Amino acid sequence: MRGNRLFKKMLGMLFFVTFISISFSAGYYIIELLPLRLNEYVRYLATIVTSIAIMILIGHLIHAIHHNKRVNIYLEIIDALRKIANGDYNVQLDFNMDKKNEMTDIINHFNHMAKQLKQMEEMRQEFISNVSHEIQSPLTSIVGFAQALQFNKLTIEERNHYLHIIETESRRLSKLSDNLLKLTSLESEHHPFERTDFRLDQQIRTIILACEPAWLEKELELDIALDNIPIVADQDLMSQVWTNLIHNSIKFTRHRGKITIRLQQIDSLASITISDNGIGISEIDQFHIFERFYKADLARERSKSGSGLGLSIVKRIIEMHEGTISVKSELEKGTTFNILLPIS
Repeated sequence: MRGNRLFKKMLGMLFFVTFISISFSAGYYIIELLPLRLNEYVRYLATIVTSIAIMILIGHLIHAIHHNKRVNIYLEIIDALRKIANGDYNVQLDFNMDKKNEMTDIINHFNHMAKQLKQMEEMRQEFISNVSHEIQSPLTSIVGFAQALQFNKLTIEERNHYLHIIETESRRLSKLSDNLLKLTSLESEHHPFERTDFRLDQQIRTIILACEPAWLEKELELDIALDNIPIVADQDLMSQVWTNLIHNSIKFTRHRGKITIRLQQIDSLASITISDNGIGISEIDQFHIFERFYKADLARERSKSGSGLGLSIVKRIIEMHEGTISVKSELEKGTTFNILLPIS
């Protein structure tokens, strides 16, 4: 349809130029009968008019071709959008444009959008795969030991052991479910976020005392120095941060190890450092430690297993408070988490 319209336009312009050429050719016979100077003047005028007609034709042809090229680009974009709507994100537009204009900007933005959507889809699939794996592991244990309990020849000690495993795995499932709901809520725009004034040093000290049974059991040495710092933040969310980080330090510090906790003010920021001399984190693992479901290899023992969501939740809460969190670690030497938070 569009090709037919373009052909008709070209044919019309060709007839127009042909008509002009024939008219001037016929006029040359009359021009020969005119005086010499007038003859030259008319020839000169005829050349100009013919040149203008040819330039008009070329201009129309260029415009028609350019317009047709733009139509093709629009059709390609519409087709690419249709693919994305159907879940196909492997789409990239590639047009050879001579110069940068609004069309090249549209194409570049479209390609960037398609790339981002593809990455989000990959993350979604990985997330579903990780959730399935994390759920399947405790469920397998629960089903297996529940079936084992049906044997009558088990001793009381064996039954109690199997029941303990079932209870442990059930709690792990419950914690995974809670963390998933919590992380989903934190990443939404509707999570309750209420800033209040409170003493950050008092909050951290309360969390340390709540963890006392755990660090006493491992006979850990605690080196604590907390400056008096009031802060404006969501008290409940910040409590989750310190609980998670301190629990991790206790979990991955060996018997009779040492944990150091520091709180001080640096300009308008509260600086919190939580260090231990535990098993440490490899350099490769440090790049992924805040990712969902990521667990360092040394943390894959059943006794130290977790959902791999705790540090993702911590990072999200810190970001909600416009703060930063970083980690430094070395295998067999320990780990240090450093948090910077705006005081108000």
